[in-house]
Amino acid sequence: MRAFRVAYDGRPFRGFQRQPDVPTVEDAIFDAANALGAADGKPEGYAAAGRTDAGVSAVAQTVAFECPEWLTPAALNSELPASVRAWASADAPADFHATHDAESRTYVYHCYAPDADRSRAEDALARLSGRNDFYNLTPDDENTVRELHAEVRRDADYLVFTLRAGGFVREMVRRVVSLVRAVATGDAPLAKVERVLGPERIDGPEGVAPAPAYPLVLVDARYPMLEFAVDEDAAASTREIFEGLREERATGARVAEEIARRT
Repeated sequence: MRAFRVAYDGRPFRGFQRQPDVPTVEDAIFDAANALGAADGKPEGYAAAGRTDAGVSAVAQTVAFECPEWLTPAALNSELPASVRAWASADAPADFHATHDAESRTYVYHCYAPDADRSRAEDALARLSGRNDFYNLTPDDENTVRELHAEVRRDADYLVFTLRAGGFVREMVRRVVSLVRAVATGDAPLAKVERVLGPERIDGPEGVAPAPAYPLVLVDARYPMLEFAVDEDAAASTREIFEGLREERATGARVAEEIARRT
């Protein structure tokens, strides 16, 4: 069994998990393993750390499956699209399961909020941290209690959220961000946090909608039992591709600014 760290740009995909008739990150991984002769269909023993939504990116999504010893991150990259890069790997026990054996997952969300008050954001996030029932911050109906560790910092016009938990229910991170941003900008009182965590179900316009998916990044899935080795060639390829993507989008932002300024 081998585990791989995988980085990807989530915007071209309809999410991580395999779905019929739409592009997903999992499809890309399966197709690469099959093209290399390392698997036939879904790889044996396959599991992943999490199922990121459409548009969500990752630094350290972790997948594990039975494969030949020669299947290195660089070899896997030879058949992966440029937007998906394996960059590290680790030998894992035969019974290893990338979903169930993760001690924690950590997400970072880059929230554009030039008018937000950081101290109000910190107050709201402090109340959401710890063990709570997040049933008002997910479409899930059960198993919604989580132990959340969270912090926020100001970076120019952005509030940068870091959220860690053993696992997250659907849309939880994006709804936490949406709620905290509303409090930080004055669009919602701090008391709304207490109401969201209270016993009353909040639906409709008074509920909390998820923030957009694309600023969200899965940055870590922690496995104390594994020692990941970085494949230097694969990591260099990853940095080169994503630096090029950064430059492309920075240029696109300048073009959009020019158009907005002149109209």
